[in-house]
Amino acid sequence: MLIATDLDGTLVPHDRVAPSARTAEVLERADCAGIPIVFVTARPLRWMEDFWPHVGRHGLAIVSNGAVVYDAHAREPIAVHGLDPEVGLAVTEAITRTVPGATYAIECLDGIRRDPEFVEQYRVPEGSPVGPLEEIWDVPALKLLVRHPGMDDDDLRAATIAAVGTAATATWSVGGLVEISAAGVTKASALVELCARLGIVADDVVAFGDMPNDIPMLAWAGTSYAMAGAHPDVVAAADHLAPPCAEDGVAQVVERLLG
Repeated sequence: MLIATDLDGTLVPHDRVAPSARTAEVLERADCAGIPIVFVTARPLRWMEDFWPHVGRHGLAIVSNGAVVYDAHAREPIAVHGLDPEVGLAVTEAITRTVPGATYAIECLDGIRRDPEFVEQYRVPEGSPVGPLEEIWDVPALKLLVRHPGMDDDDLRAATIAAVGTAATATWSVGGLVEISAAGVTKASALVELCARLGIVADDVVAFGDMPNDIPMLAWAGTSYAMAGAHPDVVAAADHLAPPCAEDGVAQVVERLLG
């Protein structure tokens, strides 16, 4: 068995930077029982430091919506599936034609880079590049981030996804932000790749999630759980409903699985 879990809104509430004591204890119990629990998150690498002590002996995590399979023990990527600058800049041009006033940032292995109008709601590391994307986008991006300060969330998502088409993969996990990966890159694609490395088939995977970017992963896993209070599309896609994130819902289910 392998357990794959989203982080924010699933394993931990959005305002937490590390698992609760109860969840941390269950993660350790599962690891000792030989059941890997793999974090599968939209978070960039720069937001993961507080989770690495809980990653288990397997040492593996999936970050940036599947763009990176990461070895937390070695602190190095095992696989990277980035959005090339040429493709990404063409995507931003298509979005801007449809969504005038859209602002952009990119997450790379070395951190965030953003255009001057993009407002990052969380702390940005000092010295992060700021400038026109065509000047600062010179390496594959793990994610292209799109905001529009004056646009309704649903309208932004619909317009951006339509503009992107099949050139890349657009999804979302929080309001006011659309996250774009290279074509075909999802949490599911990375989980399939990781499980193939470990010799684990889909039927032996239990997955947890709460937002639309989790749906491909939940659909692939043999057993899937949406968190109580999850997005309605996620609840519809999952096999089961887990207790709320705020009540250590993933830990409650894993405790039952451990017996």
